[in-house]
Amino acid sequence: MSRNRRQRGEGQFGCLVGLVLLLLAGLVAYRMIPVKVKAADLRETVIDEARSAGHHKDPAIIGNIVSKAKMLDLPVTPEDVRIKRSNQYIYVDVEYTVPVEFPGYTYQWHFHHKAENPIF
Repeated sequence: MSRNRRQRGEGQFGCLVGLVLLLLAGLVAYRMIPVKVKAADLRETVIDEARSAGHHKDPAIIGNIVSKAKMLDLPVTPEDVRIKRSNQYIYVDVEYTVPVEFPGYTYQWHFHHKAENPIF
């Protein structure tokens, strides 16, 4: 009889541990997925700006990237955007860090977007 009680108690503890792990995973997803989606949107903007480099000058490209980042609430400044042009190519490099707040801990998530396109 006492053996059955012990087994039942272990099952409840395992269920509790599983529930806590599920809640932690949910919290991580709740905090990180929106940041990842915003970063992917900014990466697309970087690629689009590199594609249109033949029509825009560097200050316009930087302004477009920074304004999109501001719209997405990402901490990108003009100093975070680097543009290099060669005879036939443009290289756009954006590097920034997003702080993701968790209870008792702040994760510094580093992003680095690069785009390289020929200039037409």
